[in-house]
Amino acid sequence: MLTPSPVFNQSGPTEFVFRAFTAVPELQALLFLFFLLLYLMILCGNTAIIWVVCTHSSLRTPMYFFLSNLSFLEICYTTVVVPLMLSNIWGAQKPIPLAGCGAQMFFFVTLGSTDCFLLAVMAYDRYVAICHPLHYMLIMTQKLCVQMVTGALGLALFLSLQLTALIFTLPFCGHRREINHFLCDVPPVLRLACANTRLHQAVLYVVGILVLTVPFLLICVSYVFIARAILRIRSAEGRRRAFSTCSSHLTVVLLQYGCCSLVYLRPPSSASEDEDRQIALVYTFVTPLLNPLIYTLRNKDVKGALRNAIVHKAASGTK
Repeated sequence: MLTPSPVFNQSGPTEFVFRAFTAVPELQALLFLFFLLLYLMILCGNTAIIWVVCTHSSLRTPMYFFLSNLSFLEICYTTVVVPLMLSNIWGAQKPIPLAGCGAQMFFFVTLGSTDCFLLAVMAYDRYVAICHPLHYMLIMTQKLCVQMVTGALGLALFLSLQLTALIFTLPFCGHRREINHFLCDVPPVLRLACANTRLHQAVLYVVGILVLTVPFLLICVSYVFIARAILRIRSAEGRRRAFSTCSSHLTVVLLQYGCCSLVYLRPPSSASEDEDRQIALVYTFVTPLLNPLIYTLRNKDVKGALRNAIVHKAASGTK
C-alpha cells in the first residue's frame, strides 16, 4: 500500500468542532463529573496493575508482562481522547485544528490497533501455557515477549500512518465541519469529505480486517486448541484452574472486538452516527475500566499481590 503525502489538504476548513452532548449547563456539569470520574478510575486501576506487576517478583512472567503492557496501552488510549472530550463538554465548543484532528486520529488508531494485536499475543501465550506447559518458559522467553509487543506496535503504527495520511488528503466541505462525535475517529471524519470516499472506505475495511478479523480468528484457533487441552485434564480442579486463566482474557476480547467490529466493519449504509458515538463510549471508557477489574477479580495472583501491597502500605503508615 502506497503512502500518500501526509500534507493536509488546505482547501477545506482549517479546524473542526465536535457536536455537543447537550446544551443544558446542568447536564454538562453532570456529564463532565461522570466522565472525569471514569477517567480517574481507569488511570488508577491500570496504574495499579502496572505497579503490582513491576514490584512483585512472583508476577514477572510473560502473562503479566503482557497484562502490564495492556494496562499501559489503556492509559495512553483514553488519555488521547478524554482530556479533549472533557474540555468540550465543559462550556462552549472548542475547535480542533485540522493537524490536531489528524494527530488524534493517528494516535487513537495506533493505540487501538496495538490493543487488538496484543490481545491476540496474549491468546498465544495462554495456548503455550496450557498446551505446552513443560516448554512454556523455553518458548516464551523475555526476548520473544518483547519482540511480540514491539511487532504489535510497529504493525499498528504502519497501518495507522497509511490510513490517517490517506484520509487527510481529502478535501473537507467548509459548511459541514462539525463532527458528530467526541473524537476524530475515522468514520465521522470521512462523512465530512466532499469527495468520493469509496477508496478510503475500502482501505478502512482492509485495515479493519487486518486489525480485527485476522487477530480474532487467530484467537479463536488458539482457544480451540486450549479447549481440547482443557478437556483432556482429568481432575475437575485442574480444568477449573486452566479455564480461569483464560476467562478474563476471553471477556476482554469479546468486549473489545465486538464493539470495534460494529463501528469499523459494518457497511456505511447501515451505520448510524449516533450509534457509533454510543458504541465508542463503550470501548473508550467501559473496556479500559473493566480490564483491571476483570483481571484482578478473577486472578488470585494479582489479588494476592494487591492485598499484600495494601497491607504492607498500611502497616508502614502506622509506624
